[in-house]
Amino acid sequence: MPAPGVLLVDKPGGMTSHDVVARARRALGTRKIGHAGTLDPMATGLLILGVEAATRLLTFIVGLDKTYAATIRLGATTDTDDADGTVQTVTDAGAVTIPAVTAEIADLTGEISQVPSRVSAIKVGGRRAYDLARAGEEVELVARRVTVSRFEVIHAERPESAAGRFLDLDVVVDCSSGTYIRALARDLGSALGVGGHLTALRRTRIGPFGVEGASSLDELAHARLRNPADVAAAVLGTFPVSNDEARELRHGKRLPGAAARLGGGPAAAIDPTGVLVGIVERRGDDVKSAMNLPAEASS
Repeated sequence: MPAPGVLLVDKPGGMTSHDVVARARRALGTRKIGHAGTLDPMATGLLILGVEAATRLLTFIVGLDKTYAATIRLGATTDTDDADGTVQTVTDAGAVTIPAVTAEIADLTGEISQVPSRVSAIKVGGRRAYDLARAGEEVELVARRVTVSRFEVIHAERPESAAGRFLDLDVVVDCSSGTYIRALARDLGSALGVGGHLTALRRTRIGPFGVEGASSLDELAHARLRNPADVAAAVLGTFPVSNDEARELRHGKRLPGAAARLGGGPAAAIDPTGVLVGIVERRGDDVKSAMNLPAEASS
């Protein structure tokens, strides 16, 4: 049985996130592995896995901001808003200029209202939207507020094979959790009047974790598991506790008057030996554990 920890994986294309979890379970010899946020089969890049008791930390990772590198093709729409779908419309994008693209991107930056792709993993009536869509059922998703803090064109080209009909944009997007890059491609194409869809997607960052520190699938059996204390501290910040306070928290007791030492949100309670006691939060003037890790799982 592996030690508890957090594993960064560089997911290849053509696999689901569940496929990666299954590979990790076989490589590490445990079924207790979960992931923090899915990637579509077409997408590559950073997938964060929790192993053994460290799966409890995933709930604090899944909502972190993310960075994506993507390619958007202007001039065609698909029924999935990405290259895995069937082309629905083709419109000559030869007259689309970069200044026009930049102007429309500005309207898709900041806090925006976004309707997720119809093939997203959002549940509608207890079923995944993509299951409904694949079954031929109508899917109507409600717009949600998301934040796109960066939406930048890095490179643009008109594929020679398309005789200038398409315009391909390599972009970088920094965004809040729950933002759909496929929807950004769709909405950008719609705003420009030529349609658009995603042809490539790579997640390069989740919160403080970058894909450059991730392991490939072939490296899973010998990959470095990140210490739960280090991960929790990187995500939430630290709340140092004494040995006596650590014992009180593990027994479910509050730390009276300790809220003055705590910031606004939850934090990682770490004892003098560097062991993660759990995640603590404010309760009036006191501090209480919102989640404890077994002592053997925290070091």
